[in-house]
Formats: sequence, C-alpha cells, structure tokens
Amino acid sequence: MTKHKYYPQLLVTLQFGIIGVMAILSKGFFSNLLALSIFIAGAILGIWALTHNRLGNFNIQPNLKENSTLITTGIYSHIRHPMYSSVVVMMLAFVIATPIIMEALLWTLLIVVLVLKAKREEYLWTNHNEEYKLYREKTKLFIPYIL
Repeated sequence: MTKHKYYPQLLVTLQFGIIGVMAILSKGFFSNLLALSIFIAGAILGIWALTHNRLGNFNIQPNLKENSTLITTGIYSHIRHPMYSSVVVMMLAFVIATPIIMEALLWTLLIVVLVLKAKREEYLWTNHNEEYKLYREKTKLFIPYIL
C-alpha cells in the first residue's frame, strides 16, 4: 500500500477527471431508455447508501475521518463500497448511450481507480477496527454475493 501523502488526492482527481471526460464525450443518456434506466438504478443505489451513512462519516478521499464509524446496515450489509458501485453503474449509462471505444476504456479506467480507492480504504479500516475484519468476511466488495 502506497504511503505517499498525495495518493488519496491523486485517486480522487483521476476519478472526477475520468467522469468529466466521459460526460463531455457522451451524447447524453436521456434519449436512451436502457441507459437512463441504468443511470437511475445507480443513483438509487447511491441514495440508499447515503441514507445509512451519516454526513460527517462520509469521505470522498480514501482516508478515514477522525471518529468515523463502520456502517453495516442497509446496502452496507451486502457490500462494503456501495458508493463506488453506484458510480460504476451510473457511468455505465454513459458507455451504453455513447458506445465508443474511448467511453469503454475510460469506464474501465474508472473501475481501476475505484478499486484502488477501495483497497486503500480496506487497508486503513483493517488496521483501524477489529470489527472490520469480521465485516469483510460477511460482505462483498462491490457486487452482492459475487464480488
């Protein structure tokens, strides 16, 4: 695990940079019913996650906030990183709406960045909270019952 102090900021910058480029390249997903449905599903997943996470506990950078608490209710009882899953699903809508190689490559790169963010968080939580080790055994990373 890299300990460079700018690593978390780099990951966040890459994440939002990729999302921005994907949005610029996209023709929009409002005219594509499948893409719009997928985007809405991803948004619902994100909202569900937020309803179980208190505002001060949420962090966009892959760092632990002081006094952060482990959330294990709602979607968190099935997957450990539902917000990242939400982003992946919502951005899949852009790939479907604008099926060009660049969108698919950017989406794949976004997944890599989110996995790196998740792995960093996993490392920090594992070293911070004994309960997290048990939580990891009961839940999946991004997709319930699969991954």
